[in-house]
Amino acid sequence: MTERSHGLFAGRARHLARHHKPSKLALSSLMKSFSVGDRVAIVPKGIFNDIPHPRYRGRVGTVTGKRGSAYVVEFMVSSKTKRTLVVGQRHLERM
Repeated sequence: MTERSHGLFAGRARHLARHHKPSKLALSSLMKSFSVGDRVAIVPKGIFNDIPHPRYRGRVGTVTGKRGSAYVVEFMVSSKTKRTLVVGQRHLERM
């Protein structure tokens, strides 16, 4: 008996239907820059190999640092819990 995949998009076929697919990338989205303290929203776009987990789609957070070409974003999960996520600039939009 074969094991089924437990990958990032396993069981998400309906979320990847044509009308749910992330938008395509423009050149300007690859040249974005943010500074520490900027408010950003996590919006998965384009390439799937560095996409943040779908549970974080639409979350709004604050940029707290930079790692390579990606940014460290901190946001609240509940009223008492903070979460830190490293996200590429193509998946961030300024608020």
